[in-house]
Amino acid sequence: MSIKLEPTQEQIKEQKLYAQMGLSDEEFALVESILGRLPNWTETGLFSVMWSEHCSYKNSKPVLRKFPTTGPRVLQGPGEGAGIVDIGDDQAVVFKMESHNHPSAIEPYQGAATGVGGIIRDVFSMGARPIAMLNSLRFGELKTPRVKYLFEEVVAGIAGYGNCIGIPTVGGEIQFDDCYEGNPLVNAMCVGLIDHKDIQKGIASGVGNPVMYVGAKTGRDGIHGATFASEELSESSEEKRPAVQVGDPFMEKLLLEACLELVKFDSLVGIQDMGAAGLTSSSAEMASKAGYGIEMNLDLVPQRETGMTAYEMMLSESQERMLIVVKKGHEAEIVTLFEKYGLDAVTIGHVTDDKMLRLIHKGEVVANVPADALAEEAPVYNKPSAVPAYYNEFQAMENVEPTVADYKETLISLLKQSTIASKEWVYDQYDYQVRTSTVVAPGSDAAVVRVRGTNKGLAMTTDCNSRYIYLDPEVGGKIAVAEAARNIVCSGGKPLAITDCLNFGNPEKPEIFWQIEKSADGISEACLALESPVIGGNVSLYNERSGVAVYPTPTIGMVGLVEDLAHVTTQQVKEAGDYIYLIGDTKTEFGGSELQKMQNDGRIFGLAPEIDLTVEAARQDALLKAIQQGLVASAHDVAEGGVAVALAEKTFGTKFGAEIILEGSAVTALFSESQSRFLVTVKAENAQAFEVAVKDARKIGVVSADAKLSVRGEDGSTLIEGPVAEFQDAWKGAIPCLVNSEA
Repeated sequence: MSIKLEPTQEQIKEQKLYAQMGLSDEEFALVESILGRLPNWTETGLFSVMWSEHCSYKNSKPVLRKFPTTGPRVLQGPGEGAGIVDIGDDQAVVFKMESHNHPSAIEPYQGAATGVGGIIRDVFSMGARPIAMLNSLRFGELKTPRVKYLFEEVVAGIAGYGNCIGIPTVGGEIQFDDCYEGNPLVNAMCVGLIDHKDIQKGIASGVGNPVMYVGAKTGRDGIHGATFASEELSESSEEKRPAVQVGDPFMEKLLLEACLELVKFDSLVGIQDMGAAGLTSSSAEMASKAGYGIEMNLDLVPQRETGMTAYEMMLSESQERMLIVVKKGHEAEIVTLFEKYGLDAVTIGHVTDDKMLRLIHKGEVVANVPADALAEEAPVYNKPSAVPAYYNEFQAMENVEPTVADYKETLISLLKQSTIASKEWVYDQYDYQVRTSTVVAPGSDAAVVRVRGTNKGLAMTTDCNSRYIYLDPEVGGKIAVAEAARNIVCSGGKPLAITDCLNFGNPEKPEIFWQIEKSADGISEACLALESPVIGGNVSLYNERSGVAVYPTPTIGMVGLVEDLAHVTTQQVKEAGDYIYLIGDTKTEFGGSELQKMQNDGRIFGLAPEIDLTVEAARQDALLKAIQQGLVASAHDVAEGGVAVALAEKTFGTKFGAEIILEGSAVTALFSESQSRFLVTVKAENAQAFEVAVKDARKIGVVSADAKLSVRGEDGSTLIEGPVAEFQDAWKGAIPCLVNSEA
């Protein structure tokens, strides 16, 4: 509904109307000080969205500064629409991950769909063609109608948008836990390719240069979406359903192709997506980054609804829109280009030299504020941090091996756990072969997409075990990066860099802020050890519902370079007679494990698994070199559920089985989640060379032709035995069964 009579400046202050926009008393006083007067309604709106956590990172900037962001291959780090990494031959990979958690909690289909649309625009605004999508999702356990509805609709929204626009969704991860029941996490990642010469930035420079609006028309959807994403969810959040944007993937496809033509134009100065905070963020950020100002006449903004106010136009988060700056005198060629795609391209303003964002509506100046104050100079807070009591309690515990009565039934039960179970029900809804460049589809450790015109590929994955991070944020942060890198290496790729999505609860709670700080420390240390800098990402805080926070979930999106497609490796065993090797040491480590969670009705406790990053880096390097030498037939990292689950997964989808002998205590050998471990298969004739190349590898068995899984202890006792089909059926059928069951 349009606001016909806006409050006066005095009413805004006296009635504290700014508070409903998310500004604190202190922040409103700061705005008043910056302007030297009281702000009007529109100006208050501008500051409220730009100073929200979602746009300004005001609570997380001190933490983000910890991340290593440079490296020999990094062409663009954090600060633009997406990060860029050199892959040789004057080409680069462009990628980023962002969250759409709150919108997906109240309108899951459109929340997920517009999350996909937004991250795609971040990539092609850099001048890159998107070639792949991934996601990282978190839901409550699939036991209630509400969780099943969210799960089904989020997946449908991702599929609906990605399939229609014609970009393959090639990978991702999903975890289920009760802590996400009220606040699901929906993180979307896009990967693109670009030639170095086509790299663009979101800047508005050159006095007098026209500022042009291109793409779809502006409506009232998504108003104050950035503010909505910067507060806790509650029972009243359903009332904010209009804050969720509505996407049109067919419109986005047209916009994508038009913009990829546009980046070839010498007349283009800068381009930026109208994402969170819409026209406000794109204009203020483009001006501030370039050291200029922008004046816009809002009467000229293409609108799909009547009677829109300046406030509504500036805060709308309608989708499929971009703001561009071009050289003066070249407007006509831009209009002609976009007309070819049936899109609006309208000059709505120009670049100024006064560093102000000035808005004109119906012949009046309705806002006149410093662009830097909105963008680069937003307040930054150093929040108090406190160690949670649970952490000290867990740290005082010792590693204890759980009791398991029946190893086979325990493995079958683990394979049915929704976090471990096959995600085929999900990815079968995605078109992961469109554009015909997918080399490794969903279902292996990492997806691989070929770089057309070359013999190279890009391996990509998303990863985060939030249970480990809850138990020990610093150790868990290291593990999240290391496991992502393991997935890349197992696929034949060399890790290049990461993007992250830092999903946490309310940062104003000292115990939550401590989780943020410590996980960032762990992520930073792992990025340095594994030579994978952070080139961009997203922070999503206030992931709580009615005061209950999600587990700390800093999701890692990683891309690696496959130097030769002959190096591509998948997790499935390949041939009977191949030797099976376990790389790495197994310890009694069950804190945060799937076995612990399963045996304790979802409760986790104790110590997270240890990780030595020097050892991790050495093992990854040795395995990758062995893969590149052609010594490895298949590779799979050991993760949730331990060796037993990893071994079963390696046989699924094949006609083979495995005969294994494990040393030590059976429960630990089978189900421990010790880190830095891999299961690989090697042809018999390559075994000697492989053992020389990978010193930490230990032969534990052989691939069999009988499609049976046989695991024995070192004393010859049978631990697990049965047809692969029995285990595979449990794994494959779990999620469809849960989704279709009566609550």
